[in-house]
Amino acid sequence: MGEVIDLLQAWRKKIDSALEAYLPREEKSIYEAMHYAVFSGGKRYRPLLLFSAGHYFRAAEEELLPVACAVEFIHNYSLIHDDLPAMDNDDFRRGQPSLHRAFGEALALLAGDALLTLSFQVVAEAPFPAERETVKVDIIRWLSRAAGVEGMIGGQIQDLYFSVQAESEPAFLEMIKKKTGNLIIFSVMAGGILGGASEEEKQILYSFGEKLGYAFQLRDDLFDLGQDEQASSSREDSPNFTLTFGQERTRYLITRYLDDALGVLKEGGINSRELIYLAEMLRLEN
Repeated sequence: MGEVIDLLQAWRKKIDSALEAYLPREEKSIYEAMHYAVFSGGKRYRPLLLFSAGHYFRAAEEELLPVACAVEFIHNYSLIHDDLPAMDNDDFRRGQPSLHRAFGEALALLAGDALLTLSFQVVAEAPFPAERETVKVDIIRWLSRAAGVEGMIGGQIQDLYFSVQAESEPAFLEMIKKKTGNLIIFSVMAGGILGGASEEEKQILYSFGEKLGYAFQLRDDLFDLGQDEQASSSREDSPNFTLTFGQERTRYLITRYLDDALGVLKEGGINSRELIYLAEMLRLEN
């Protein structure tokens, strides 16, 4: 297990270095705000999923790295916009003032827009060989769906109009898949696409990512409910699965989805120690 941790840490350092290169730390500029958001303590979970899947399928690191940066930019753009007064109105993110509190609402809005735009620029300008341009197009298509109305934006719309009385558990899980799960699915799938995974293998990765996405958000909801200060969702009516369906149900589903995710990998013959480790990270302590 130590080898896996060392490898993940090495990848994270490379990812952080690449993110730094895309975000020159210029004071009194929008880059300062973008840098503040991206380097505020994130674990790089999605880029590491991408690297793990790509490593298993022997993808080229020079192709993995820009796509990993792109997914991290999109993730952080979504957090910036989630925190805005018009959305969740959160004053803190990862233990420090949220971007609109540190830099003002207008600059936070533009920084989020800039990160979203930069993510697609990074992929579009990635140095893929000419014969692999179709792979790049495939990546951009999947990323667009994960971030757009079919994915994250669609989930955020459901979040805004959420009603505890009107929403069933399946509807809540659908929202989770769109808002959180699709970017996790993309991260796993992109590694496979870049590594030349077969259609069957990509379906396995999709299923793994889908179940992992559910477990990730349910775990987040469980932990958020236990935080009295600086919780990730301060809006009183912000959807929280644990608040709606209870801790026992949440804990059961986290375990079930993680077991199902790992079962999918095992049955599909994808024995990636790194993907397994990243899934097991989400296990709850008894």
